[in-house]
Amino acid sequence: MPKDILLSVTPIDGRYESQTKSLENYFSEFALIRTRVEVEILWLLLISKSKTLKFIPEISENQQKKIKNIFNEFSIQDAKQIKRIEKKTNHDVKAVELFIVEKLKKLKLDKLCEFVHFCCTSEDINNLSYSLMLQRFLSIEFLPEVNSFQKNLNSMARKYSKIPMLAFTHGQPASPTTLGKEFSNFSYRIKFHFDLIKSIKQKGKFNGASGNYNAHVIAESKVNWEGLSKKFVNSLGLEFSTHSTQIELKDALATQLANIHNLNNVLIDFAQDIWLLISKSYLKQNLKAGEVGSSTMPHKVNPIDFENAEGNLSIANGLLIALKNKVQISRLQRDLSDSTVLRNIGSVFAHINISLNSLKKGIAKIEPDKEIIFKDLNNSWEILTEAIQTLLRKNGVDDSYAKIKSISRGKKLDYHSYIKIINDLKINKADKELLLSLTPKKYIGLADKLAKSSFKS
Repeated sequence: MPKDILLSVTPIDGRYESQTKSLENYFSEFALIRTRVEVEILWLLLISKSKTLKFIPEISENQQKKIKNIFNEFSIQDAKQIKRIEKKTNHDVKAVELFIVEKLKKLKLDKLCEFVHFCCTSEDINNLSYSLMLQRFLSIEFLPEVNSFQKNLNSMARKYSKIPMLAFTHGQPASPTTLGKEFSNFSYRIKFHFDLIKSIKQKGKFNGASGNYNAHVIAESKVNWEGLSKKFVNSLGLEFSTHSTQIELKDALATQLANIHNLNNVLIDFAQDIWLLISKSYLKQNLKAGEVGSSTMPHKVNPIDFENAEGNLSIANGLLIALKNKVQISRLQRDLSDSTVLRNIGSVFAHINISLNSLKKGIAKIEPDKEIIFKDLNNSWEILTEAIQTLLRKNGVDDSYAKIKSISRGKKLDYHSYIKIINDLKINKADKELLLSLTPKKYIGLADKLAKSSFKS
């Protein structure tokens, strides 16, 4: 009988189960076991076809298909059988080997049984399995999801490209931007990290118990074992590690985890900025019938989607740091501390999945409140002092910055006080007329154009 999600220890498998279920295909115990079986089988098939390994029995194409079906048709019942074997062996990879041997015997292929896991150490199988699981997830699920979110930001950037808005530096009113340009900034940043993540291919090692092909050479010294191992690793879509200890040294994995951590920081920054724009009432959230913002304050519409995203991204980042720091460090040839840590890699992406869903849900609810945005602009004529001092410099006025600072710093200007400042300036007529026609809403530079820039992933 399935476990009630209300009894789940973590919200990943409980409250947010519907948002994280797809990760079962990549990071569950079942997925790990299935991928180990796949790696073992593909290696067996490769060496069985190698003309240089004459002591390994040849098999027909039909027999190859039957052997491939061991992982192509791998079921939850098969995984449970491996777990039963593991209870006896107390070794998860050995249990996989013995399971395959049982399957081969049922296929009347006993002659191949001794060549399952031939010249392998457990970490040959494990490192390839984890690299495959991660690379497949990133390619099939994660990067398309990030790309979809970035497209949403591009769309909002174009849609709001012409809405002028106060910018804020140090929380204080600053030279105006447009709402669309603010979305465009994040689209640009996300594309940068998207491209980095896409460019990193996971690595794999397949060189035996201490990374030196010891068993391989003793089995057959005339075989190009490095070339054969590289061919195998590359056939899985992974890059080949020429050097390792018993374990793949995981620098590519650590680099990828760092890239994802950096992307998460951008998403946290986005969630916080939208939260702040909502708090300023520049963005309003569409109401949904039946929703409650507070148990005691009926008026509230809380920005919970952005808060949820920020919280889950923070958890993911904590796990990413722990994972990245651990996988790069192993005592001498290896210790097992990375093994239990790697089993948590799915948790990282579960929290990121929840966050991306929250962000997409959140931005679907928001729209600009132009009345409040424009009101703040019209009450902030002091932001045009940058324009004034710039044209004073252009006209060769000495100490122009200090002169404007003395009449504006820490003070509020309105239309009339601004006009008085301009009328008193000793600059050429064209520049004075330009300043007289300027308003906070017009002082946006190239923000409109920049907002329409398309950053395609």
